[in-house]
Amino acid sequence: MSGAGTGAAAAAAATPRIITKHFINGQFVDSASGKTFETLNPATGEKLADVAMGEAPEINAAVAAARHAFESTWKFTNGSTRRDLLNRLANLLERDADEIARLETLDNGKPLSESRGDDVAACIDTLRYYAGWADKVEGRVQAVDGNFLSFTKHEPVGVCGQIIPWNFPLLMAVWKCGPALAMGCTIVLKPAEQTPLTALRFAELVQEAGFPPGVFNVVAGFGPGCGSVLVEHPNVDKIAFTGSTEVGKLIMRTAAQVPGNLKRVTLELGGKSAFVVDESADVDHAVATCANAGIFFNQGQVCTASSRVFVHASLYDSFVEKIAAAAQAKRQGNGLDAGVNIGPQVSAEQRDVIMNYIDIGRQEGATVAAGGTRGTGAGYFVAPTVFSDVTDNMRIAKEEIFGPVLCVLKFNTIDEAIERANNGSIYGLAASWFGRDIAGNGMKFANRAKAGTVWLNTYNAGDCRQTFGGFKSSGFGRELGSYSLSNYTEVKSIMLALDHAPIKP
Repeated sequence: MSGAGTGAAAAAAATPRIITKHFINGQFVDSASGKTFETLNPATGEKLADVAMGEAPEINAAVAAARHAFESTWKFTNGSTRRDLLNRLANLLERDADEIARLETLDNGKPLSESRGDDVAACIDTLRYYAGWADKVEGRVQAVDGNFLSFTKHEPVGVCGQIIPWNFPLLMAVWKCGPALAMGCTIVLKPAEQTPLTALRFAELVQEAGFPPGVFNVVAGFGPGCGSVLVEHPNVDKIAFTGSTEVGKLIMRTAAQVPGNLKRVTLELGGKSAFVVDESADVDHAVATCANAGIFFNQGQVCTASSRVFVHASLYDSFVEKIAAAAQAKRQGNGLDAGVNIGPQVSAEQRDVIMNYIDIGRQEGATVAAGGTRGTGAGYFVAPTVFSDVTDNMRIAKEEIFGPVLCVLKFNTIDEAIERANNGSIYGLAASWFGRDIAGNGMKFANRAKAGTVWLNTYNAGDCRQTFGGFKSSGFGRELGSYSLSNYTEVKSIMLALDHAPIKP
């Protein structure tokens, strides 16, 4: 009996708590309509929960709460107080890290090792980093002509709508709310409808940390009817969005047309990142990095995924053989199972999009060197796939697939590789180069690549102190590091006359 009881207790402890209500003005509330939507476990297709469906009434209530909190309390709160609250929030997240990582894996499908070791760990670090900035925002004295004292001060933007994708649900939320809260903004967060659970659980930690009611709000729902209402709301001062380029363009158009309101907008959008393996590269190192930190990381559902690999002709056959073997060696399954290093796609819809692209690749004449099929099991699995014999004009080489599908292309000179990497895609989020000639070809590539982040002999190496964002159709504005603070502040110039002499006409 005692053994059975201990096992049941352990199982209960391992089961994360699921919150299904919106978080508005410091309280968890149902939708006024009573409507709900399902969130599913992508590893099994089974329902995890029915989540309250937010629509205009919930967005309106959350924006009103955020506006009141901003005007009455938060924008006047000392930086040191905001610092202490963010550090307290980081400590609470660290306390519950294992539970929240399990919840992320249940809702998103990614391996638990990634949820805990990458996502939640980075969230804790990010919150502490921005806590450190909260009491260090400074203006500066400006040297001007005449007998004046001229200086600047930074003020919070106001109410910020933040729309989060499903590939890194909690991490993307923290990337946005960390600097916004540190600078004195209030937030209405809309998580992706596929993965709302960790944002709602995070709201409980915000509540426990002691943030004033209305400073942080979460409304779960769909783009039409929820996200669109947030973008259109006249009392929202800024929208921060991470997601597809198509939706980003729609948000820009919509935000510009709100009567009496010109919202500030920052966008982190799609990518088709180039991964260049130069003739001096260590092939084994390049293959291992591409397979583990690049295209197959997070099931390929990464905006910086190394989806286009340009390999020097002298190394091409060796690289294809080894990356195909690495793909076939991946252990795919339920992210909660030990040893699994690639999980399911987030939804049946995303799985079907990826499989359609695989069919397109075959039709275009590319060779399937590995994968190319659905994975086994009841969930939304796609086998890690490698295409060789890919040319620049193929759709699989130009369009963002957002799945574990790698295109391997051949090049002869570094100048050719740079030109094709830059011009073969509308995106410019990230790029990388591998080789030993760092001072020569490596720095030439870094200097000429049209990408917001360039890695040399590494990939997807990230840090909350390192600025992140894109060129071209990958968006604008920067997240992380000190650069992100400007997304959430207005700069005001103040000029004081030091005597009463009249100003010359």
